[in-house]
Amino acid sequence: MIGHPDFVTEPWCLRETGLDLGLLAQTESLFALSNGHIGWRANLDEGEPHGLPGSYLNGVFELRPLPYAEAGYGYPESGQIAINVTNGKPIRLLVDDEPFDVRYGELRSHERCLDFRSGLLTRRAVWVSPAGRAVRVTSTRLVSFVQRSIAAVCYEVEALSDPVRIVVQSEIIANEQLPAPSGDPRVAAALGTALVPEKNASHRARAGLVHSTRGSRLIIAAVMDHVVDGPGGTRVDAESFPDLGRTTVVATLEPGQHLRLFKAIGYGWSGSRSLPAVWDQADAALAGAMQTGWDGLCAEQRDYLDNFWARADVEIDGDTSIQQAARFALFEVLQAGARAEGRAIPAKGLTGPGYGGHTFWDTETFVLPVLTYTTPDAAAQALRWRHGTLPMAIARARQLGLKGAAFPWRTIRGEECSAYWPAGTAAFHINADVAAAVVRYVRATADVAFEQTIGLELLVHTARLWRSLGHHDGLGRFRIDGVTGPDEYSAVADNNVYTNLMAQQNLVAAADAAARHPDLSGEFGVDAEEMAGWRDAAASMFIPYDEALGVHPQAEGFTGHQVWDFSATTAGQYPLLLHFPYFDLYRKQVVKQADLVLAMQLHPDVFTREQKARNFAYYERLTVRDSSLSACVQAVIAAEVGHLDLADDYLAEAALMDLDDLEHNTADGLHVASLAGVWTALIAGYGGMRDNGAVLRFAPRLPPGLTRLAFGMLLTGRTLRVEITRTMASYTLREGTPLQILHHGQPVTVSTGEALTCAIPEPPPAGPRPVQPVGRGPKPHRPSGS
Repeated sequence: MIGHPDFVTEPWCLRETGLDLGLLAQTESLFALSNGHIGWRANLDEGEPHGLPGSYLNGVFELRPLPYAEAGYGYPESGQIAINVTNGKPIRLLVDDEPFDVRYGELRSHERCLDFRSGLLTRRAVWVSPAGRAVRVTSTRLVSFVQRSIAAVCYEVEALSDPVRIVVQSEIIANEQLPAPSGDPRVAAALGTALVPEKNASHRARAGLVHSTRGSRLIIAAVMDHVVDGPGGTRVDAESFPDLGRTTVVATLEPGQHLRLFKAIGYGWSGSRSLPAVWDQADAALAGAMQTGWDGLCAEQRDYLDNFWARADVEIDGDTSIQQAARFALFEVLQAGARAEGRAIPAKGLTGPGYGGHTFWDTETFVLPVLTYTTPDAAAQALRWRHGTLPMAIARARQLGLKGAAFPWRTIRGEECSAYWPAGTAAFHINADVAAAVVRYVRATADVAFEQTIGLELLVHTARLWRSLGHHDGLGRFRIDGVTGPDEYSAVADNNVYTNLMAQQNLVAAADAAARHPDLSGEFGVDAEEMAGWRDAAASMFIPYDEALGVHPQAEGFTGHQVWDFSATTAGQYPLLLHFPYFDLYRKQVVKQADLVLAMQLHPDVFTREQKARNFAYYERLTVRDSSLSACVQAVIAAEVGHLDLADDYLAEAALMDLDDLEHNTADGLHVASLAGVWTALIAGYGGMRDNGAVLRFAPRLPPGLTRLAFGMLLTGRTLRVEITRTMASYTLREGTPLQILHHGQPVTVSTGEALTCAIPEPPPAGPRPVQPVGRGPKPHRPSGS
């Protein structure tokens, strides 16, 4: 879409200067608003035309059947799917009895702008009705970062040429008609009208609805109120029905006169509280918003984002498109997790129904690193949600005959929702991904209280899983057999290197944390013998290596498999999983997404520089990137081994995944992990940041297209600002005690108030540029600012 003539490149916003009805679904995702609790897709105010309506409350879902042709022990019996909740966006306009509809009359101008600094989505349109009456319509939306249960709209109509009678219908609607979510009629039947009416009421300019879900037994309330500013004689009425609340405003406007409507919607939901309690929650949230007022809500939003950008902004000189994409990505990651509090961060955030609204390991591995260093409270909340699901993970491990906890591969509430057992059962690396996120958060924040109350228990139960799942072989090596790593084209393999290294880190971290808190770990039954067992398993962890090829196999035996015939695979046969049986993929050397390469990013000290270069080149020729999770990882390692031009191409792919709809599914929502990966590609790739040790490390180098990169990170309450040019790197600590870091391996100390400037050494020779499978290389990136 960014290449579309209606889009312009600006550093602090996403702007669309026309309206292409063929791109409605994609732009509804791009311009969506969220705070991690409420999500509103960017449907037009009048509701029609639309691509895919969508209003979401994080954690609100319905149950759906998971039918199996052949049942198997341990298969999940039902799944969970996010549902469209009560829609508070619609504001319908009639001009002299003719509905404002962009498909009719004349749309003289239309612009939408998502401002990353204000957090507002503004729409401006000039429309002439079929009868020749011209009006200007301006609407501004927000989903509040400060008042998390509130969304609001300021809607204004101006008569331009003739006196007009205006009717504005502001609505809340439940059970909107949606495209079928599945080809399975049983799923469609279960979700067709997911909301059961329980209560409706209206008074003056207010209206509210309460619904419940049939299967998951959740209660959802939505209440709206309005402030109307119009000419004398303006009339306001409200009414309600089981699935509809409506406030109607009628006024006559002379040319140049305005009608202004401030609409606030309060949401509440619960799976345990009573209907009156949920209604009161939404009503109280709304009362607070109405007292704050529209201007107050905007001011709160701006203050919140000013604080965020002061610590988290990434500045890029030399590439205007990547500058815009980087800020878009940071803003979207913030929208996905800022106020998720007690809920998961879905793979599509709250921007669309993709992946059923499920969360995966993407959260801990891709999203939480960004939040940890920019919005640590949000990272802590995401881990608290995992901790809240620990009883279900422990029960799942017992069902599988294991000790400890087995966290689900995909879920909303905490139960496994995947009917695809090679991932839903065998992708055990999610447990170590959770543990790694705990370790990273505690190291970056020094939050001892979190480690004691949340982190320690997560580390203990995940370590127990590995000690139970693995075993020592006759050579004394600790093996973890029959697991699925990050690469979903290789399933149920022995000794996946990523999994084994992550488990090793998990085991050591659990033993260290238990040693730091012996009394607390004793409450979980941890004793010296168990801790010694964890350390022994970690010390003897088997990491396969192919001596003949001089590379690490992705999993034991992988390099002995037949290489996929890429030359005989056409462009139309990607993604491979839609055109070939998994059986064929599993027994060939073909990689869906970075797996061994991700292991090198997260465990850099395990591999020598020469091994990294050889491994990277080897897996480049096998990796087809049928997943959006790959490009950002490949960018990081490409930069580390000296292929900065290739890193630039991969960064652009991650950054433009949704802005250019590279995978043709942005209509279903944004790829939050790929967006988070933009930050990682910049900070870990070009900044060379590694956080796997006690001291934060940087090894910065810029690609040919960039002249400057600057970014901020929060570390134990201190803001570190890093600025990189072609030859120098500057480190500045804005507050706090001195901080020791490593710059290209050399220890340096950064103090408050004065920049520490270090020269960037010449890079070692990089060797030949690696090749990718035929037709699967990244598109060459031509920086627009160079």
